[in-house]
Amino acid sequence: MKKGLIVGLLAICVVPCVRPQTPTSAEMKEVAKENEIRQEELVNLEKETVRAIQSNNVGLFRQAYGDDFVGILPSGQAVDKAAWIASVENVGTKYDSFVATDIRVRLFEETAVVTCLWSLRGTKNGHSFSQQLRVIHVYIYGQRGWQAIAAQETLLPG
Repeated sequence: MKKGLIVGLLAICVVPCVRPQTPTSAEMKEVAKENEIRQEELVNLEKETVRAIQSNNVGLFRQAYGDDFVGILPSGQAVDKAAWIASVENVGTKYDSFVATDIRVRLFEETAVVTCLWSLRGTKNGHSFSQQLRVIHVYIYGQRGWQAIAAQETLLPG
């Protein structure tokens, strides 16, 4: 009889601790606000990326790209962080216009997948060009903020 009473009391004490707790309205609002801030940061990072490419400024990439970054260029060539920085630094291209639009951010805890459309116009080796690329970046959030760890650029036809 005492064993049954003790087991019953233990069950009453333990069961509330095991039940999943539903977040309060205030907690849900706080999470939504944090996600909105993170999305804004990533949208701004995408816009800063195209400005950095346009001005051949590699400082952003040294800071915002992870040391283990891997990117796939429109040609299909895989590049690491150092090769990416070298390609931006020594591109020999003058951009008249370079913008990121249709920026979409999907958050998965400390990971984000960002897709966008890059539209660029300029001259390379004396020849005018106009291109659009679909771009995807994968970011992780850590002590240094958002770090790009992967990228894929796809040249659109036309």
